[in-house]
Amino acid sequence: MHSTKENLQVLHEDNHIIVVNKRAGDIVQGDKTGDKPLSDIVKEYIKEKYKKPGNVFLGTVHRLDRPTSGIIIFARTSKALERLNKMLRDKEIKKTYWAVVKNSPKKNKDTLVHFLKKNPKNNKSTAHIKEITNSKKAILHYKIIKKLDNYFLLEIDLETGRHHQIRSQLSTIGSTIKGDLKYGAPRSNKDGSIHLHARKIQFTHPVSKETIEIVASTPKNPIWDACN
Repeated sequence: MHSTKENLQVLHEDNHIIVVNKRAGDIVQGDKTGDKPLSDIVKEYIKEKYKKPGNVFLGTVHRLDRPTSGIIIFARTSKALERLNKMLRDKEIKKTYWAVVKNSPKKNKDTLVHFLKKNPKNNKSTAHIKEITNSKKAILHYKIIKKLDNYFLLEIDLETGRHHQIRSQLSTIGSTIKGDLKYGAPRSNKDGSIHLHARKIQFTHPVSKETIEIVASTPKNPIWDACN
């Protein structure tokens, strides 16, 4: 299931950035599990492809939760990393996600505003209607784009990028993501994934300044296949 440099799905590549389609189950950066992170796999890929001696520079611009699939941007130069980090802070990188949920939200489309508080002990964020101590404002816009046999496909545009934001906000309105046990789904997915996919990204290239728009194909399974 996990990526190796042989099955790495590269969506865009130039001298300054490399964009890949992360598989569910991959970790973006090293953590306490000691599992090999995606960043190392991408480094190996670059090292081999371009026959680079020594260490390969690779900057992680943003992350995706381990059970989530989809688009990840890495920077290949420190200049690109610095500019992309600033663009992320200034909300100039537009991210669109797809989520499969069992229960339809009450409205076909809506903007959700919550205050999220992260609990590091159980690595979970709780959404509150009003601001509480140490909470961060979280805003997303969703719309139902397809009705499947037993599920609904939502398209989500993120305005803020908080810890577990989509997972927490959707579960708070009763539309938990399929397979997301941590946020109240009745069952996990066999492969440990959740049905949340970073589908599309739009940004201005940090160096060439051209507009980049990238779409990542969904994982191969019957429910995702029905979404396309």
